[in-house]
Amino acid sequence: MTESLVSETAERLFADLATPKVVTAAEAGTWPEELWTAVTEAGFLDALGGEGSGALDSLGDAVDVLRAAGRHAVPLPIAETILARWLAGRAGLAPPDGPLALAVDGPEDRVELRRTGADWQLSGAARRVPWGRNARGVVVSTDAAVALVAPVSPEKPQGKNLAGEPRDDVTLDVRLEARSVADAPAGAGASAVYRLGALFRAAQMAGALEEALQLAVTYAGDRVQFGRPIGKFQAIQQQLAIAAEQVAAAGVAVASAVAAAGAGDLAFAAASAKLRVGEAAGKVCDIVHQVHGAIGFTHEHRLHQLTRRLWSWRDEFGVESAWALELGRLMASQGADGIWPFLAQR
Repeated sequence: MTESLVSETAERLFADLATPKVVTAAEAGTWPEELWTAVTEAGFLDALGGEGSGALDSLGDAVDVLRAAGRHAVPLPIAETILARWLAGRAGLAPPDGPLALAVDGPEDRVELRRTGADWQLSGAARRVPWGRNARGVVVSTDAAVALVAPVSPEKPQGKNLAGEPRDDVTLDVRLEARSVADAPAGAGASAVYRLGALFRAAQMAGALEEALQLAVTYAGDRVQFGRPIGKFQAIQQQLAIAAEQVAAAGVAVASAVAAAGAGDLAFAAASAKLRVGEAAGKVCDIVHQVHGAIGFTHEHRLHQLTRRLWSWRDEFGVESAWALELGRLMASQGADGIWPFLAQR
């Protein structure tokens, strides 16, 4: 499928099935089975490439799906399952059908795989795993190896993020047969997987930002105060212009990151995208809620389904300050004479 067709297909599917009612029910604990089935049948879960896929040639397709999912606040672990299926396929492991969880040894999770004779021992802990309670399996990523683990029971009590999405702490203490573990594929160690996760979250956030701005623009045109729509007042226009600028910057950051990652520059791409989109989320959420006033916080209005996810997703796969430090280290490693050529090539 072409990129435009992927985007159009995802948009239609989510518009039909990821309704505010479905999102509300999911936040109350109901698994959206019909929506998950449709996502699976559409092939979105293999948008990054199937078994044996190497280079990130289909990254644009995956990002298109995730931006559409963000626009509709889709209450499913699509990003995690796409990434887990791609990683398992590259490692030669066959993941089960259904939603998957991801545990990446890095800044947020601490996991270790060590050989014990003919088998492997997996140990560590994964915090706030998205939809851990619903996962049919966990794909574990370290710099040296990839492991496929049967469903793991989350610790009690099970948690949620601010958006009501399941986030479960999982303790990993499992002995694995050799067939469940493989060497980490070239270019797909834990650090690369974590960066792809950050780019995926940035894509979801970019979509949610686009929809939040559209809701605010529509509301400003409909809400009449002092005899005219509030969108006619200069103060509101200025705020919406700032929000539009931030949304556009977020979209460009994600699109640029896709191009850079496809060219082998994932470290710079992921850090830049997650940092810039996170900054935009903070500013846009403030503005769209100011434009809506109190109604944007009511349970019946859709706006909060987007902004609560934006606030939550900012903290996942690295906060802005962490990615700013990462970019700072990357710049410092170029040396005084290398910084400008490094930036000019991007």
